[in-house]
Amino acid sequence: METVKVRIQGIVQGVGFRPNTYRIAKNLNINGYVRNLGNLVEIIAQGENINEFIESLSNEKPPVCKINSIEYENIDCNKMFYDFKILESSLNSSGTSVIPPDLGLCENCLKELRDKNNRRYRFPFIACTDCGPRFSVINSIPYDRNRTTMDDFPLCEECLIEYENPLDRRYHAEASCCDKCGPSLSLYNSESDEIFDTNPIKKAVELLDDGNIMAMKGIGGTHLVCKVTDDDIILNLRKRLNRPNQPFAIMSSDIETIKTFAEINELEENSLKSIESPIVVVKKNKNYSFPDSLAPILHNIGVILPHSPIHHLLFDYTTEPAYVMTSANIPGEPMLINNKDILNELNGIADYFLLHNRKIANRCDDSVIRYIDGKLSFIRRSRGYTPSPYNLKKYSNDLNVLALGSELDLTFTILKNGLGFVSQHIGNTNKFKTYQFLQDGIKHLSGITSTNNFDLIAVDMHPQFFTSSLGVELSEKYGAELQKIQHHHAHGAVLAFDNNVDELVFIGADGVGYGDDKVAWGGEILYSDIGSYERIASLSPQKIPGGDISTKYPARFLLSILYDVYDKEELRILFLNNYANFFKYGEKEINMVIKQLEKDFNVPITTSAGRVLDSISVALGICGKRTYEGEASMKLESIAYKSNNNLKIDLEFKKHGNRPVLDTTAILKQVIEMKNKGLNIKDIAKAAQDAVAIGLGKMAVDGANLKNIDVIGATGGVMYNEAISNSIKEHVEKQGFKFIRNNNSCAGDGSVSLGQAIISAYRKG
Repeated sequence: METVKVRIQGIVQGVGFRPNTYRIAKNLNINGYVRNLGNLVEIIAQGENINEFIESLSNEKPPVCKINSIEYENIDCNKMFYDFKILESSLNSSGTSVIPPDLGLCENCLKELRDKNNRRYRFPFIACTDCGPRFSVINSIPYDRNRTTMDDFPLCEECLIEYENPLDRRYHAEASCCDKCGPSLSLYNSESDEIFDTNPIKKAVELLDDGNIMAMKGIGGTHLVCKVTDDDIILNLRKRLNRPNQPFAIMSSDIETIKTFAEINELEENSLKSIESPIVVVKKNKNYSFPDSLAPILHNIGVILPHSPIHHLLFDYTTEPAYVMTSANIPGEPMLINNKDILNELNGIADYFLLHNRKIANRCDDSVIRYIDGKLSFIRRSRGYTPSPYNLKKYSNDLNVLALGSELDLTFTILKNGLGFVSQHIGNTNKFKTYQFLQDGIKHLSGITSTNNFDLIAVDMHPQFFTSSLGVELSEKYGAELQKIQHHHAHGAVLAFDNNVDELVFIGADGVGYGDDKVAWGGEILYSDIGSYERIASLSPQKIPGGDISTKYPARFLLSILYDVYDKEELRILFLNNYANFFKYGEKEINMVIKQLEKDFNVPITTSAGRVLDSISVALGICGKRTYEGEASMKLESIAYKSNNNLKIDLEFKKHGNRPVLDTTAILKQVIEMKNKGLNIKDIAKAAQDAVAIGLGKMAVDGANLKNIDVIGATGGVMYNEAISNSIKEHVEKQGFKFIRNNNSCAGDGSVSLGQAIISAYRKG
């Protein structure tokens, strides 16, 4: 009798793969066993239909399962098997584990949640093998209940029967439970006193609809929730949270409700309904009537559908069209996940707290996506996607790499056995708690991928990043080679990987990235063949008075850009009359910045496209102070979106050394002149955006011609601006080049660690 050993890697644990294998084996009269073996699934199969059995494993896999590899071999076996069994998991590690991400509620569980005759009717933690928490509850591998935070909730008799029945949908569904044996919800007031109620969700909704702010603990973290229809409540939340302008994401019960206030295309609708359940940034429609304070000035808004049973139940008791659903964290720090911390640190922010007693092993923020010209771009890749890996076998199949990203919007990446595991969103490592979160995250993801050592540690070139210092420590700890990767080179490597190209010229446009000349880059034309890069052109270098303070108060940078084209007194009067309110200390600060520029003191250089767009926003009076990342540029995009005019700004190109540069001073001077002539602000905004975009596009085309390359890409945070991205695309394609952009990764810094892993492995291989 033929006997084979099969080893399968991928997302094959916690998704019903073993019972599915059991059913296939029974149908084909295959005997043997299946078990979780550390990081993979092992099958011993004996019978006459082996080939059909192996083929069926691939073709009839569970909906959440993803198979990366199937390896099988004939083995000598003296033992005869007379049945097919599911064995207990083995702790022996082999291969690379792929733990499934947290997933939204499946249709079967949603039906049970609504079925009055079902024993899980309105049970707020309903789950099965096709849905529910995974990454947020796992402590170690293999993925079994006793190695998750569900171990705190022993199964009742009825649930245990389901759990042990291979033919049941909840066979080894590790998050499965019911109201007899599962987690429970509790409602607390601002004094941390429990409010006893037989239906805490219904009571919470009553409090929300009365105008209160609620902290609500979900699958991977905690949200702050309030009504979207009352301006005073939204403003109160902003004041308490110290987020004066940052747009709030909102949750509605269904697509039909979202369509009453937003434009939704087919791609956006499919993503909203998907089991990953991300926040999708969509355009407001003409019927949008929520308060302006929800997403001040912006033409778009982030929306999300319920993805957990708690969220679904929330809308059973309200007539509200939506609720604010924003991450509950102290600005700059990780999202809160511990009940005690939630009650203490959100005291004074939330009025009430709806909490559950299931521990969150791994916090995981909501993912945020946006479609640009029909292409998916991640703004934040986290819940629903992490830790599903990228296939990087093209670059390495045998190196273990840890890439630590940059500093803001941070993720890290572990590359093992050709798979790139990008972490959940970590945040800003300037904050101590976030830096701790980073280190804890590395330890945990290393554990669940069974990665005990690293050959390479990849970091950003910036010497002052905390991640760069951490990289040095870890390279010494593991005896690993340390590689320093230029920021925009990392962006370009992800772009190349995303589009399966090996050589390209690309635009890297963002806020800042440390250059190899020790200058802050951010508006670059680069050539790359993955392993190396060459700077071809850029925006013109500009002085940035005071460094980082000018990113918060961009009027300082605008003054610097215009410094050489106006008489000093004329410049002083221009800013005193038009922009004094955009300086923290008014006239005194204007005079101080002029003196800084005169003496060339504390004025580092940058070529940042993000800073130029911020300056345009200031020049037009749109936004004079940054209160969240990208604010000035995002508001500029929204004002420009309203224009149908084809106003043009003349472009000027110069040489800086041997490098062609787009003269951004000339662009800003024309912006000021147009504004002084009384032209419409929205038309000037559109013209200025187009000028930056077309200028970058022309330099990229020149660079591609120089390098004899037919592929041009664009990446970096500026490419979230749909108008700029599309203008570059239009210009590049008119010149006969293929245009590419991020379509399964972050254009911003969330994918920098992935690029670092690709480059460092490619160089070593």
